[in-house]
Amino acid sequence: MSGTKPDILWAPHQVDRFVVCDSELSLYHVESTVNSELKAGSLRLSEDSAATLLSINSDTPYMKCVAWYLNYDPECLLAVGQANGRVVLTSLGQDHNSKFKDLIGKEFVPKHARQCNTLAWNPLDSNWLAAGLDKHRADFSVLIWDICSKYTPDIVPMEKVRLSAGETETTLLVTKPLYELGQNDACLSLCWLPRDQKLLLAGMHRNLAIFDLRNTSQKMFVNTKAVQGVTVDPYFHDRVASFYEGQVAIWDLRKFEKPVLTLTEQPKPLTKVAWCPTRTGLLATLTRDSNIIRLYDMQHTPTPIGDETEPTIIERSVQPCDNYIASFAWHPTSQNRMIVVTPNRTMSDFTVFERISLAWSPITSLMWACGRHLYECAEEENDNSLEKDIATKMRLRALSRYGLDTEQVWRNHILAGNEDPQLKSLWYTLHFMKQYTEDMDQKSPGNKGSLVYAGIKSIVKSSLGMVESSKHNWSGLDKQTDIQNLNEERILALQLCGWIKKGSDVDVSPFLNSLVQEGEWERAAAVALFNLDIRRAIQILNEGASSEKGDLNLNVVAMALSGYTDEKNSLWREMCSTLRLQLNNPYLCVMFAFLTSETGSYDGVLYENKVAVRDRVAFACKFLSDTQLNRYIEKLTNEMKEAGNLEGILLTGLTKDGVDLMESYVDRTGDVQTASYCMLQGSPLDVLKDERVQYWIENYRNLLDAWRFWHKRAEFDIHRSKLDPSSKPLAQVFVSCNFCGKSISYSCSSVPHQGRGFSQYGVSGSPTKSKVTSCPGCRKPLPRCALCLINMGTPVSSCPGGSKSDEKVDLSKDKKLAQFNNWFTWCHNCRHGGHAGHMLSWFRDHAECPVSACTCKCMQLDTTGNLVPAETVQP
Repeated sequence: MSGTKPDILWAPHQVDRFVVCDSELSLYHVESTVNSELKAGSLRLSEDSAATLLSINSDTPYMKCVAWYLNYDPECLLAVGQANGRVVLTSLGQDHNSKFKDLIGKEFVPKHARQCNTLAWNPLDSNWLAAGLDKHRADFSVLIWDICSKYTPDIVPMEKVRLSAGETETTLLVTKPLYELGQNDACLSLCWLPRDQKLLLAGMHRNLAIFDLRNTSQKMFVNTKAVQGVTVDPYFHDRVASFYEGQVAIWDLRKFEKPVLTLTEQPKPLTKVAWCPTRTGLLATLTRDSNIIRLYDMQHTPTPIGDETEPTIIERSVQPCDNYIASFAWHPTSQNRMIVVTPNRTMSDFTVFERISLAWSPITSLMWACGRHLYECAEEENDNSLEKDIATKMRLRALSRYGLDTEQVWRNHILAGNEDPQLKSLWYTLHFMKQYTEDMDQKSPGNKGSLVYAGIKSIVKSSLGMVESSKHNWSGLDKQTDIQNLNEERILALQLCGWIKKGSDVDVSPFLNSLVQEGEWERAAAVALFNLDIRRAIQILNEGASSEKGDLNLNVVAMALSGYTDEKNSLWREMCSTLRLQLNNPYLCVMFAFLTSETGSYDGVLYENKVAVRDRVAFACKFLSDTQLNRYIEKLTNEMKEAGNLEGILLTGLTKDGVDLMESYVDRTGDVQTASYCMLQGSPLDVLKDERVQYWIENYRNLLDAWRFWHKRAEFDIHRSKLDPSSKPLAQVFVSCNFCGKSISYSCSSVPHQGRGFSQYGVSGSPTKSKVTSCPGCRKPLPRCALCLINMGTPVSSCPGGSKSDEKVDLSKDKKLAQFNNWFTWCHNCRHGGHAGHMLSWFRDHAECPVSACTCKCMQLDTTGNLVPAETVQP
């Protein structure tokens, strides 16, 4: 390398030593300087390392190329290629092993002198050394030497000659190589193929050639200009890189006709390419007069399917130092570590940092990869924030089939965990709406069924000016209170609030009994009081105090109620008005607010936000006039919409106002699951077509797919098509005849040609299932299954003329033409296929297509074919 830029080599088996090759060979030792100071005479390589010069070898002038011996012993044996074509074995250390002592100084001489361009040690047989020489018309350019050849005159003759007239020491010259290849040609680069000891890849003058030493008269070659710097990927032995001027060619030795990828560099010519020995598919390239090394990451390169398919790569650049780089070398064991040398022999130790790729799974697991390390973000043991996350809640609810109970709609809040009072109110509201809509449609079809789903706000507006008040007696008191006469609309509103059952009876006793059974003593007492039954309210409070889970303080509240007096200036009224705000339970608070309020002024009850909306609305329907009721409902609806409170669906119904309320709820919580199921429950068509509703539905479908809940997503689609027939998708794929192009399934369901049933084409009286084995339109045969070789066809159970007595064709319940195992299945690449059941069975044990001579790996092309649905995996 005299007169040229220096090169650098790491020791193959000594991870702390490297050699700089220029006019002489310099051996350096690398040391860590993390916890120590820089020694005298050491060269700083990086912040953490320094190099110390161990020895210099100046005995081999006119160096053109150097290769380090790959075996462990001897440690520092190098082969040096010279300008006259000779290859000299030299050492950079004192090796006292007599076994290899005779190798030092051995020379391998070609017949005709010309420059040696490249050297390569055989990785499988460490004694074989390949040398690539310039062209000579009467000689070979690729010579393979055996460095341990002995005095065997018939095979490898040797002779002793003096190095020069002035030297007294003699050495052995080897003049006959083991193999000679590439006659009348030039070899610019070469490398051994690791998969076989006797395969050699050489970059000749105008082609890349693969030589097989078992038959040297033949070679496999491809014409190309990219013949310099051939190197094999250490992790993928069929992938080879070479370069010419500013282009890098990536070859696949299994398809050696042309490169699978060509990388275009800068206009300046390349000087070196090298695969990273510690990282799969990482190629480094260096151009002349540059301080940048380009890296090409082929880590995710797919296997090419066709001739024209190019693998994708990720390109990046690194700058190890500020000066121009003469050469670089990857470290053999340290990941992504390299050392670079500049033309003035300044060296730098550099590590290529990996990109940190972050992955956040749909089930909230956070992981990131850096190099060979995979890190997972673990939650703290006492951190339950994951359980509160809405995505986790929606995933658990989907597993419990939340939202799919369309008969007992109220049960969906139990499937959601029965923890959220807003969800409980929502599903009870939807349950009552469904129940009373069906009841009204049965009584008078098309009357007011749609009004129920419009919400109490619309129901109340439809009855303005039609209600009058009248005085009603208290139960247990000598007192009368003004209560509005309940017309049909107000009764419907009370039914939607859950206070009374369907029918003309306005008795709240069943509702009170249900509250008592659920242990809601305070609420039951308040409802009884609002219905002017103070004796029943006291009785309920006493029952609550005496129950196991009840509060003994309820007896005190009952005692206070029993002392009620109607006198405005009484001590009882004064004390209750003052002390009621200190009660913790909101229902106990509104009970005393009701008793101490003036007639017609019930703000203490109506605006107690901790009381359920349905109870406040029911109270308003009983005590407020039409004008007051309409004003209150309007104000409460706006509050619910702004807060995104699901209890407000009782007021808005599934209307545009309901969509606005649900939008606020989704913005606040992100719960697209509840929004989707709620809007599908009974919304009119114009509401379902709202962009926001469609956005929630599609996002929830995508979420189920991301969780791999494909069966759940299919159930949701079926549920959606039942409640919204317009959402049912049209047929996207159908099987058509290759000859006439008609759909086979469509023809099967239509009137048969010339009035003949398909059963007439089968064998009469056959116990087997009838099949359509030919096109119903043109009578041409259908394709055959690649495995059973039977014409693919569809059972004709639902076709006209089909035999109804056939036991095996019992598919009328689901209206299926065929079970999945009989479906048509084919590969989109090679177009071969057959019955779905046969194909799945075949690809459980095979990778290639079942058709002879077809090498298509059909199942590997399906990126989701090996995925397993996650519904069965419990979190």
